[in-house]
Amino acid sequence: VIVEKAPKARVPDLDKRKYLVPSDLTVGQFYFLIRKRIHLRPEDALFFFVNNTIPPTSATMGQLYEVSLAHLFYLFLGVS
Repeated sequence: VIVEKAPKARVPDLDKRKYLVPSDLTVGQFYFLIRKRIHLRPEDALFFFVNNTIPPTSATMGQLYEVSLAHLFYLFLGVS
């Protein structure tokens, strides 16, 4: 998974952009992983976008990969 910060996002830069994740990891679990890496406070919002849509937190990363049209898919992170 390649993670990029949205251009206007008010979030610290990630220390790395590429993550090797198991296909059965849920989007919710990935949210938790990213929140920990950027030390995001609980009151700050974090949004993932895959092909300009917000994926359900119950979806697995494998499911997102299968519906992605490209061989790689991007998760654009934004904080409000």
